[in-house]
Amino acid sequence: MLSHLNYILWNPDVEAFHLFGFSVRWYSLCWLIGLVLAYFIVQRLYKQQKIKDELFDPLFLYCFFGILLGARLGHCLFYQPEYYLTSWQHFIEMIVPIHFLPAGGWKFVGYEGLASHGGTIGLIVALYLYYRRTRLNLWQVLDNIAIATPITACFIRLGNLMNSEIIGKVTDVPWAFIFERVDKMPRHPGQLYEAIAYFVFFFVGLWLYRKHPQRVGTGFFFGLCLTLIFTFRFFIEYTKDIQVDFESGMPLNMGQILSLPFIAIGIYCMCRKGKGQAAK
Repeated sequence: MLSHLNYILWNPDVEAFHLFGFSVRWYSLCWLIGLVLAYFIVQRLYKQQKIKDELFDPLFLYCFFGILLGARLGHCLFYQPEYYLTSWQHFIEMIVPIHFLPAGGWKFVGYEGLASHGGTIGLIVALYLYYRRTRLNLWQVLDNIAIATPITACFIRLGNLMNSEIIGKVTDVPWAFIFERVDKMPRHPGQLYEAIAYFVFFFVGLWLYRKHPQRVGTGFFFGLCLTLIFTFRFFIEYTKDIQVDFESGMPLNMGQILSLPFIAIGIYCMCRKGKGQAAK
C-alpha cells in the first residue's frame, strides 16, 4: 500500500465556533446553511408562480420539524431499534437530545444519528400537513420543494464529512481520505461523493425548471429528485463501510433497501399524466 502521505489526512475540529458560551458544530452549521438556502430558493419559486406570501410563511417550520423528526426516528427505528426500543430511557433518548449516564443523571448530546430516508418520509408527511392547511396544489408544493432539496442534501453530507462519519471502504484511490478520528486507513470519501452529486442534481433540476416551468404541479420535479438522489444513493453505498453490525453479510445494506421504494415512487411521479396548476 502507498504511504499515507499520498492521501488526504482528514481530522477537522467538529466545532466551527463558540457563541455565547455554546459551541456551534460544523454539522449543525451545514444543516442550517442547507435549510436557509432551500428557504430562499423556494421563496423565489413561490414569487415567480405568484403564490401569496402568507401561504409561504409557515412552510419553513413544517419542513424543519418534518425533516428533523423524520431523520431522527428513521435512524433509531431503521438502524438501532434494538437499543432505542428496549427501555424507557432509551426511548426518551430517541426523542430528546440527551443521554442518560450509567451512574445516574443525564447530559445533553444533541441528536447523534439522523437518517436521510427517515428525513425524506418526515418531509413528505410535513408537506402533506402543510397542503392540508394552505389548500395549495399538493403536487405544486412537492415539486417546488424538490427543486431546492438537493442543495440541502449537499450541505448535510458536507456536515457528515466534517464529522468524519458515514465513511467509505478502504481503498487505494489517490483521492482517498484518512479519517484520523476513525482509523489510519485510506477510505473512500463517500460523503463528498454524495455532496458533489447532489450539488450537480440541484443545477439539473433548476435548469429543467427554467426550460419547463409549466411542469411544476405535475409531480415531475418531485419524481426527478427522488429518482436521482436515491438511485445515486443506491450505487454509492457500494463504496461505503457498513454503518451497523447487522448489515454484515447482507446482499444489500439498509440504505440500499430503503432507497428502492423511493426510486419506484420517483419513476412513477415522473411518468404520471399530470397537469401543472396555478396556485391560489
